[in-house]
Amino acid sequence: MTATLMATVATVGAAGPVPAHHDDLSPEIRAIMEKPAYEHAQWGLLEVEGSTGRVVHSQYPDQFFIPGSTGKLVSVSSAWHALGGEHRFTTPVQALGRRTGSVLNGSLALVAQGDLTMGGRTKPDGSVAYTPIDHTYANDVPGATLTPENPLAGLDMIAQQVRRSGLTKVQGDVAIDSRIFSTASAPQLDPLPTPLIINDNVIDLLTTATTPGRPAQLSWRPQVAPYQVTSTVKTVAAGGTTNIVVNASPDGTRISLSGTIAAGAKPELRISPVQDPAAFGRTALIEALGRAGVTVTAHPTGPNPSGLLPRSYAGTQRVAAYVSPIFAEYTKLIFKVSHNLGANLTICLMAVSTGSHACGDGFAVINSFLRQAGIDPTQVQMLDGRGGNPNDRVTPRVEDEILHYWQGTEEAKRFREALPILGVDGSLTSVCEGSPTCPGKGKVWGKPGTFAGFDAVNQRATVGAWTLGGYLAAGHGKLNTFYIAMTGASAPDINGVLAIGNDVARIAGLLQQEAEARSHA
Repeated sequence: MTATLMATVATVGAAGPVPAHHDDLSPEIRAIMEKPAYEHAQWGLLEVEGSTGRVVHSQYPDQFFIPGSTGKLVSVSSAWHALGGEHRFTTPVQALGRRTGSVLNGSLALVAQGDLTMGGRTKPDGSVAYTPIDHTYANDVPGATLTPENPLAGLDMIAQQVRRSGLTKVQGDVAIDSRIFSTASAPQLDPLPTPLIINDNVIDLLTTATTPGRPAQLSWRPQVAPYQVTSTVKTVAAGGTTNIVVNASPDGTRISLSGTIAAGAKPELRISPVQDPAAFGRTALIEALGRAGVTVTAHPTGPNPSGLLPRSYAGTQRVAAYVSPIFAEYTKLIFKVSHNLGANLTICLMAVSTGSHACGDGFAVINSFLRQAGIDPTQVQMLDGRGGNPNDRVTPRVEDEILHYWQGTEEAKRFREALPILGVDGSLTSVCEGSPTCPGKGKVWGKPGTFAGFDAVNQRATVGAWTLGGYLAAGHGKLNTFYIAMTGASAPDINGVLAIGNDVARIAGLLQQEAEARSHA
């Protein structure tokens, strides 16, 4: 999309001057905001009619709030503009050395391109699979589950292509080329992106209860040497305590689980990080080649032999390439499950889009996107892509203006539908569970965000922020943009933190109902 078009759409129907405070919220919304949990909290809110730019509700729209994962609306929007929704990542494998018939006297180099999933979530129709609570949150949020896709699918496809190229033996080694970007200029990114990502750089550990007194059943994936997993988790009586602890060796390759799981409980998922993604990917590729009928003489485990990589691949033969789904599908994954690694990865991908290898240069792309869209970039403070850095801040106005910008583009529908839908999918799925009425169900598209920690003085959870920004169905096919921010609450535990998120989502649902009612008045 051209800069001229961006500047044009940013001004059509844009909101005029926004007052600092409108105290005209409905009693139902006020009742939520005035709960005891929010005694010391502050609320920010901005709702704007998308078609006219009229401000419907406004509370402190120009004040900085901690964004939590609504910071992803800033980073991912910038990356979508820089790369394009149709962008695909092509990860090639080059043959280095001399080929004699079916034997390569040399090595294979997989040239990593920053593909977020490497086929590990790709469904047959080319879309990217996700669950309401992603496996990357399994150690922190109850109810995380796995997608059914094979996390090694992309490497298996590459290996099969190598075999179809006629090779049956590599008289040498396999190396992962991770030079496309470096995080040295952005070490604060957490989780830290890597050029090759397999299974989100984690090992999945699924414990299933058996009968009381017996060892629980363990399954894990992806199973790649030299990783080994052991478990001493016991099954206890139904209704008992489920508490599973994961420990790993310093290099991450020896993982152990301990604790208990209650009989009849749902399977419990945990994860353990892959400490060296390049070495892990190298071994996984060598094993995939073996499954495809291609022998590699080098030992399959050990450090990634990056010293084998040439300065240039000119004159080498490409023997395989994995092509990813479109970037819009990755955006959907990042938004729907609040994928932190993927959001941080966008910072590096934006740097690469400018010809830089330094991830830190990606932040300048965000600044450029906002300026071209006619949005004041000083309304944003970000030091990562996920919205989880303590320095991150946004105003309700800037989030609303970004949402409004997309409504004036050809990608409007695809961008909106990439967001979680209240009571329907993604991280807003559970909002309506156990509620006889659910205001806004299926009619609110929004990105939630949270920033939580622990209060050691009072032994409870702190909620520095819970936020939600997106679109409300306002009747007659019209959409309103909105952004809600709450900062400074507390909760007894993780379930209390999640309840605060449900309160914020309920406010959005009530705003939607009111907007639709006004359109029919």
